[in-house]
Amino acid sequence: MAKEFRKHEIFEQKSEFERRVLQVDRVARTVSGGKRIRFRALVIIGDRNGRVGIGIGKAAEVVDAVAKATKVAEKNLINVKIVDGSIAYRIELKMAAAHIILKPARSGTSIVAGGTIRAIAELAGIKNIVAKILGTANKINNAKVTIEALKKISE
Repeated sequence: MAKEFRKHEIFEQKSEFERRVLQVDRVARTVSGGKRIRFRALVIIGDRNGRVGIGIGKAAEVVDAVAKATKVAEKNLINVKIVDGSIAYRIELKMAAAHIILKPARSGTSIVAGGTIRAIAELAGIKNIVAKILGTANKINNAKVTIEALKKISE
């Protein structure tokens, strides 16, 4: 007898990475005859041991968009240099309208940061950090600039 597969079981593959869906948006474009609706997902993956990545995926279904974004995130992994549970030095970075400040913190401080930076720091394995988002509230741009800042620190 063949085992029956349910749709959600196919996408739940065991991975070394922890996944966090940060945002799911409904996007529409106007075509002749109405609007075509799709979903865009922003996913962050990390192993809590210095590797983290972000991905964006679009599809007609939310589950498919998350799966696509996860694949993109796995391809865009970076290694973060962690010193005593924190980052090595203070960095301020601005890309487009996104402007962030990341500062190392002493042991016991924990993560003092907004939603996007907090999620990335947790999944990267950073235990102590102080951060501030100054520019835009756009989660995609804030995630991109945070990854770029962590890349610069790790060079």
